[in-house]
Amino acid sequence: MGFSDATREKALEIIARYPADRSRSALLPLLHLVQSEEGNVSPAGVEFCAEMLGITKAQVGAVATFYTMYKRRPTGDWLVSVCTNTMCNVLGGQEIYDRLSEYLGVGHDETTADGSITFEHAECLAACDYGPVMTVNYEFFDKVDPDTAVHVVDQLRAGQRPQPTRGARLCTLKELSVQLAGFAEPREEAMADGPAGAPTLRGVRLAQEHGISVPGFDPETPIKSSRGDGAPAAQAAGVAANKPASDLKPAGDTAKPQDRALKEAK
Repeated sequence: MGFSDATREKALEIIARYPADRSRSALLPLLHLVQSEEGNVSPAGVEFCAEMLGITKAQVGAVATFYTMYKRRPTGDWLVSVCTNTMCNVLGGQEIYDRLSEYLGVGHDETTADGSITFEHAECLAACDYGPVMTVNYEFFDKVDPDTAVHVVDQLRAGQRPQPTRGARLCTLKELSVQLAGFAEPREEAMADGPAGAPTLRGVRLAQEHGISVPGFDPETPIKSSRGDGAPAAQAAGVAANKPASDLKPAGDTAKPQDRALKEAK
């Protein structure tokens, strides 16, 4: 498919966020931009990103196939992910996945016949304290069971947007991709924030109840710096040791010391 002038303008806006010699850093948000229009990253989307950044389609494809958030096949409005990793699995994650798979008639990374829901299992959703969990477009539904999971997908199929246990009201995968590309979401209910929940804080509460703390630790102690401008020494060392590679030449292309020595010997 061809991309609109509006999409090209947004792409140029994304690229302008980065220094001229670091323009390749714009690739990740550009892929989200493509996905916000297509619903996935198609070959045409890969070509568009390569054209905008002046790199090869192979370079774009290598990134697009590495990250699972970029979908290479047409995807439904709702990406339903069920955690089947160790903690959630012990708590019933596999049973939830199996029930939904049978109910929806699809397996991992497949989309329902009506095109509305894409289903997948996830290795970890980073919410072990709320397990078993599932997400819809990366928003959490905590402590689910097979019946509540089916109820959520029934609501999605009926055109509703069920409220996640935590976080913002649901948006479609295309709407979410606009946010991930770095553009503001116009819906008032799109963003949400709040304190950590009781399961997350359980370890801290137990430590407080039993008087457990790190000996001599004061969280208010400032990090000392060996530099005069106040930057932490560790940060200064990290920046010096991890200078970004220039887009002008891929990292690792410089001759190795032993190669140079051989050439000089000749």
